[in-house]
Amino acid sequence: MKSCGVSVATAVAAFGDEGKKMAAVKPSSETKEGSLSLTAEESETLSGLDSRLFGFVSLHEDGARTKTLLVKAVRCYESLILKAEGKMESEFFCQLGHFNLLLEDYPKALSAYQRYYSLQSDYWKNAAFLYGLGLVYFYFNAFHWAIKAFQEVLYVDPSFCRAKEIHLRLGLMFKVNTDYESSLKHFQLALIDSNPCTLSSVEIQFHIAHLYETQRKYHSAKEAYEQLLGTENLPAQVKATVLQQLGWMHHNMDLQGDKATKESYAIQYLQKSLEADPNSGQSWYFLGRCYSSIGKVQDAFISYRQSIDKSEASADTWCSIGVLYQQQNQPMDALQAYICAVQLDHGHAAAWMDLGTLYESCNQPQDAIKCYLNAARSKSCSNSSMLTGRIKFLQAQLCNLPQGSLQNKTKLLPSIEEAWSLPIPAELTSRQGAMNTAQQAYKVHHPNTEPVLSLSQMPVSQQPLPVRMITSNEVDGLSSPAKRKRTSSPTKNSSENWNSDHTVSHTSVQQQVHSWCLTPQKLQHLEQLRINRDSLNPAQKLILGQLETQLVLMQQGLHKDQSSHLAGSNDEQPSLSTGPAQYLQAASTGIQKQTGHRMLPSSSTQGTAFNHLYSHIATSGGQRGITFTKDSTSSGSRSSVPEISRHIGDTLNGCASVKGLSNHVQQLMAEPVCSPNHGDSTSPNLISYNPQISTLLVGKGSDSMVTGACDKVNNIHPESHAKTNTSVASSPSSVIPTTPSPKSTEQTTTHGITSLNSAHIRLQTINGEGLANSRSSNKTDLPTISHKTDHQIIPSVSVSIYSNSTEVLKACRNLDKNGLSNGHILLDKCPPPRPPSSPYPPLPKDKLNPPTPSIYLENKRDAFFPPLHQFCINPKNPVTVIRGLAGVLKLDLGLFSTKTLVEANNEHKVEVRTQLLQPADENWDPTGTKKIWHCESNRSHTTIAKYAQYQASSFQESLREENEKRMQHKEYSDNESTCSDNSGKRRKGPFKTIKFGTNIDLSDGKKWKLQLHELTKLPAFVRVVSAGNLLSHLGHTVLGMNTVQLYMKVPGSRTPGHQENNNFCSVNINIGPGDCEWFVVPEDYWGVLNDFCEKNNLNFLMSSWWPNLEDLYEANVPVYRFIQRPGDLVWINAGTVHWVQAVGWCNNIAWNVGPLTACQYKLAVERYEWNKLQSVKSVVPMVHLSWNMARNIKVSDPKLFEMIKYCLMKILKQCQTLREALITAGKEVIWHGRTNHEPAHYCSICEVEVFDLLFVTNESNSQKTYIVHCHDCARKTSGNLNNFVVLEEYKMEDLMQVYDQFTLAPSVSSSSS
Repeated sequence: MKSCGVSVATAVAAFGDEGKKMAAVKPSSETKEGSLSLTAEESETLSGLDSRLFGFVSLHEDGARTKTLLVKAVRCYESLILKAEGKMESEFFCQLGHFNLLLEDYPKALSAYQRYYSLQSDYWKNAAFLYGLGLVYFYFNAFHWAIKAFQEVLYVDPSFCRAKEIHLRLGLMFKVNTDYESSLKHFQLALIDSNPCTLSSVEIQFHIAHLYETQRKYHSAKEAYEQLLGTENLPAQVKATVLQQLGWMHHNMDLQGDKATKESYAIQYLQKSLEADPNSGQSWYFLGRCYSSIGKVQDAFISYRQSIDKSEASADTWCSIGVLYQQQNQPMDALQAYICAVQLDHGHAAAWMDLGTLYESCNQPQDAIKCYLNAARSKSCSNSSMLTGRIKFLQAQLCNLPQGSLQNKTKLLPSIEEAWSLPIPAELTSRQGAMNTAQQAYKVHHPNTEPVLSLSQMPVSQQPLPVRMITSNEVDGLSSPAKRKRTSSPTKNSSENWNSDHTVSHTSVQQQVHSWCLTPQKLQHLEQLRINRDSLNPAQKLILGQLETQLVLMQQGLHKDQSSHLAGSNDEQPSLSTGPAQYLQAASTGIQKQTGHRMLPSSSTQGTAFNHLYSHIATSGGQRGITFTKDSTSSGSRSSVPEISRHIGDTLNGCASVKGLSNHVQQLMAEPVCSPNHGDSTSPNLISYNPQISTLLVGKGSDSMVTGACDKVNNIHPESHAKTNTSVASSPSSVIPTTPSPKSTEQTTTHGITSLNSAHIRLQTINGEGLANSRSSNKTDLPTISHKTDHQIIPSVSVSIYSNSTEVLKACRNLDKNGLSNGHILLDKCPPPRPPSSPYPPLPKDKLNPPTPSIYLENKRDAFFPPLHQFCINPKNPVTVIRGLAGVLKLDLGLFSTKTLVEANNEHKVEVRTQLLQPADENWDPTGTKKIWHCESNRSHTTIAKYAQYQASSFQESLREENEKRMQHKEYSDNESTCSDNSGKRRKGPFKTIKFGTNIDLSDGKKWKLQLHELTKLPAFVRVVSAGNLLSHLGHTVLGMNTVQLYMKVPGSRTPGHQENNNFCSVNINIGPGDCEWFVVPEDYWGVLNDFCEKNNLNFLMSSWWPNLEDLYEANVPVYRFIQRPGDLVWINAGTVHWVQAVGWCNNIAWNVGPLTACQYKLAVERYEWNKLQSVKSVVPMVHLSWNMARNIKVSDPKLFEMIKYCLMKILKQCQTLREALITAGKEVIWHGRTNHEPAHYCSICEVEVFDLLFVTNESNSQKTYIVHCHDCARKTSGNLNNFVVLEEYKMEDLMQVYDQFTLAPSVSSSSS
């Protein structure tokens, strides 16, 4: 197995004789030809550098030598790429990617990683590569792909040395994607890990507290924040941020206490926050909001003044200033403040609404309409329906006014177009533009200080990233959204976020950007005015004087140090009569304080407490209305400051300052910018500083490339390439264990290369062939590096499943810790599991509504007819409806009726899901304005008696409504056509709320004896317990799987889309009296539905979702749709996706079944591994089940036998290897054994199944609570395992015996012959 570097053999070949000759002749100097070489000492140093050191190695001061070496290595590698015409070993490009990553040259790192991926078929075994790739994606905000890369690292090597860093970044990304459950899990996994990480423990705790706040769990958030405040030696910045959040929560959230008390607490917290960090513009702003809400106008103005002084480019602050002026009846000042707000953020809905209200109060309806239209267009607008009504009302008023009446009226305020040029907004625009211009000029001379992409350009969509090469000239147009000119009028709608506060830093130079800087446009205007000085009118002469004054200030100020420019006095009191000008004037000399006062380090520094990531994150109401403001950049890294700019009336979503990672979370997008279906979607663009290098890195091109176009380059992530012919590359059973997985014959598809000097694309070929195909025998000797082996590579031990246990264990005796693996059941040859692509060829449109397989039973004999069983378990039938089963078997369904249930156990617990009543084939947002995938389903609990009462009252209410409708129909019988037309229109919100009683446990044989006994009348293959049901061999209860669950429904009750746990089959019987409507999609298409969930920021496994049928049909996904009537049994085959809605009032019973088939076992194991990759607990412990199957069942199906046997062999090796490693380390293994019906064990931290060797803390062991950890989590908690005891469940001899005795049984047909 190879490490992330090259093999030792390759290194010897490269650095042996030839390497020594090179070192002797030209140790480290450049020759006349300009080539470079690396000395043996340098090569040895480089061998220890890869992506795992990112953020943990200094490239400045003491680490300057390392940086110099890396730069030299990159130059050396690039020269060799040119010399060898691209014909290099794959590891060469992997190393080059690592070096560029450590140098924070992300585009080059991505390009090199891309080449490695295209050359290395088993790239997925290289955890360091996957980690580096994930970091690059993270930098580019390509969270969808960063998540996949990081998940694969943890899957391939759970003990990866940067696992904590991965969990932290996953937590941040899931938080941005609003997958709060996953985010919390990863933050907690990061918190328990004792290894070093970019953020400290208190910073991670802050993220967890803020996560609660984002979910509106305010009391949990308050407790977590207060617990943080009690931490000893809490860094001042953390303390300030925690106090800021507590203050804002007391002001804005639903916490206990009257308004006066809450505001008092809020002000106290904010004042304490400012004591810890007086330069926080956000805290000053919050304090101003608090003072404003209690009528302390003067104090509010002072606070806003301070906020502007610290962070001028805050649309929220300017909007609040406008509100305050409007309340003080100063409309002109309010107008200018509002205009400042919308200049800074064109999508600031609150400012546009307030501005519209201001114009309306001044009787200027036309301007008000323009403002309301801009507010309605904003993504952050939460009450568009109200605005639409207001706009229509004003338009109607305008139509009724006499012609010319508006023209004759004197306007109190300038029109919206004129207001754009008022002094204060114009000055603010000038200053912001000047800052951006100076920064752009700085970046021309310091290109490495700015990332390649503008954050607003960077797609954070759930999609493959078609990467393309761009020139450095193109980068200038992308790297800063502020470069794009602001619209000349606010009536021109713009969806851009004006990310105006920038701070640019360099390793040795701090560039200051001052308020008196002139934009190129103003400089040009100044020149024109000077030329025509004699013919200027008074107004133009005034402008000329102002511009010349600014020019002098700029020329003087650009040479001054930042410290010589002091902000205005904090003691100045803002005068209500002077308007907002004083705010701007006071801040004009303190511009440095406003923009990025928090400087972020480069990724090469370890960083002290809270030196890494601070970004403003939404604190209330989830992630809606997030806009983004760039905070600072440092050594090529950017931090993000996603700020909530959403006011509703005068309410703001608070922002928390959250510290950042080495390569910084940039703008944490809450909504995808583009979808995979968009042909113009872009990805991290690659800069090529050397077109020849770029060509060689990218690799083989296509003959069909068009000159003059920048073609897209394939995204390098595994998901974008089908390396095997199987739909699920990692299927553990689709490949016979002893057969090697097929190697891909395809490399990469079309790659575009752009030259720096020309927009034309030139493809480098050798002898008429693309570079990837032109591998000559006379390769250049490469300065390849032998990386030290680490645990990121899974070893492969070739042992046949037909070997006995002794031979199996002998083969793995000499494995080191690499052989521990992590309990994967998949083949060593297979990559991590991933969803299948959509079946090809796609179905024609007329096949997308297939008829549902249905069996109509006429008598009891039909129910027990063997072909019925075979028909149901046939993989070609995703679902089977067995009609009239209850009737022919004479099942007493009344035992499951609501009346009987109440009589039997009226206090039995019921889980309740609160949902919205909607049409079965549609799913709308709560306002009824658009179709969505997210399904509202909030959890609570009640009892059977209470739910029965609700069910009955719901029925009675429906009867009353029906009677009222009948009366209306009788009264208006003469207008039947109109009535029928109206009834055909479905109401689109607001929707009625309903309650669904679900997951009612009927496992207690004493409580539900009659009910469970009645189900024994069913055929064996659908019974809860039977010898042919895999779940009956678990040996313990798994609620809802091998036990019965009951569902109590009212019309509209929804079971959202899902596959059954571990892809087992399921049985569902409708008790009645109403019907249920089912929607079913075959297992082959679950990957397509997973993609749709990701596009909609939903977790396929954990979220509540209801598919949009239009989306499915457009994607050529077939949907079975049918009605289940009382007494009908629905059989859901293995892996089938389905969702159900009640048509009437009814109860249902359901459970899972595991047929003894290869297909069922294969799909169960695949989902087990997919769950592990996704950090989701598998309800069915497949390792435990496999060993029980080997003990209890005779298997005659060769395919099923081979899969089970392989699983046993894999686990046997892992148990033996881990046991030997523990003994070698001097760790005692204590016999514990197992009791009857003892459940399988799961890690209490990461929730993976733990088999045989249980790691239990000393405290838990002494108390006999036995809180189990897996080996990896135990190591992360206690590196030497001193705090753990190891308990053994099985003797090795017993496992070996089970393994040896599990043999292929003769088939029934062969034995009978």
